[in-house]
Amino acid sequence: MTYEFTTLGAIIGLILAIVLIIYKVQPAYSLIFGALIGGLIGGGGLVGTVATMLVGAQGMMSSVLRILTSGILAGALIKTGAAEKIAEVIVAKLGEKQAIFAITIATTIICAVGVFIDISVITVAPIGLAIGAKAGFNKPCILLAMIGGGKAGNIISPNPNTIAISEAFGVDLTSLMYKNLIPALFAIIVTVILASFLKKTAGSPITERDLDDKEEKDLPSFLAAICGPLVVVILLALRPLAGIAIDPLIALPIGGFVCALATGQIKHFKEHTDYGISKVIGVSILLIGTGTIAGIIKASNLQYDMINLLNALNMPAFILAPLAGILMGGATASTTAGATIASQTFASTLTAAGVNPLSSGAMIHTGATVIDSLPHGSFFHATGGVANMSIKERLKLIPYEACVGLTSTIVAVILYLIGF
Repeated sequence: MTYEFTTLGAIIGLILAIVLIIYKVQPAYSLIFGALIGGLIGGGGLVGTVATMLVGAQGMMSSVLRILTSGILAGALIKTGAAEKIAEVIVAKLGEKQAIFAITIATTIICAVGVFIDISVITVAPIGLAIGAKAGFNKPCILLAMIGGGKAGNIISPNPNTIAISEAFGVDLTSLMYKNLIPALFAIIVTVILASFLKKTAGSPITERDLDDKEEKDLPSFLAAICGPLVVVILLALRPLAGIAIDPLIALPIGGFVCALATGQIKHFKEHTDYGISKVIGVSILLIGTGTIAGIIKASNLQYDMINLLNALNMPAFILAPLAGILMGGATASTTAGATIASQTFASTLTAAGVNPLSSGAMIHTGATVIDSLPHGSFFHATGGVANMSIKERLKLIPYEACVGLTSTIVAVILYLIGF
């Protein structure tokens, strides 16, 4: 079998893209430029390199289209106040005594119903910080509860990363979401334990300056707020339960429309879609750039050299799945980009090695959440900013976040080993 590009070229291209991202060059451009240089160094020639990059980008179009339509649901949940209402009710029901658990669960659910993880944290933050101030908790404790909850919700949500992985492996989106339910539960448990530990340590306190003084919003009822997400869950569940395939391309926008209708804000639906697309356009462009570098890597011998290396070390082939997710998530500082590159690159290799596609996708997905919040990514700064946390203090949270992601990854691996 022959390959268009050398392993060395693919590695150099990926490293170059990572370096450019670290130096704050726009991630999509970094990935495209890395793919171009990697292809040229890898021996593909200019024509062959560009052609392979285009094929890689074209392979992302179905994911991009689904992600664009997912913005309708996310936009409706945020702009109608449905996401905030869901979080508010969860925290209120669980009470101040269970504040850490309540904040974690609230962020998990908001992210799980289709709101992106950074927006989930931003949505829950005013409520979380307010209840944290009353309970006398510090900022690191509250922020970890929100981030850990977001990580748990992210691996069981119809979010861009899940869509990209399901596309790469050709598996049902709902089945992939269900596959990581147990890992998500363990991530929640570890988050609560670690956040409870942090509340006893030194950390900057929550002050009046950190609290949101916004005027009272006219939020919808809880029943109206959950209508949209509930419709999405039902529509996506029809395929595994009844054999009726409703594509996310259809289910997610319908959920957004139902959300606007149930909350009495259908006249503002256009505004919801405008807001939603503003939040997904960046991810969509990132995935196109991701497709170019993934195309070069897939057309190189890298994936097979990785398998040979694992064999030489007497390690089973399935280890490639979580390892690829961890490395790519950390390299790009993005769950979406990391999961996409890892799944697009190694899907065929893992399947050929006999690893179950659903399990492979689950292990890559959880792996991508381990070190995806490094400082060269936007998530690090967005989450630190929402709590007015210094860079130094935000950096101290990374090991705790990594423990949450590593926990879900280990559980996903164990579930694969026992054949679940």
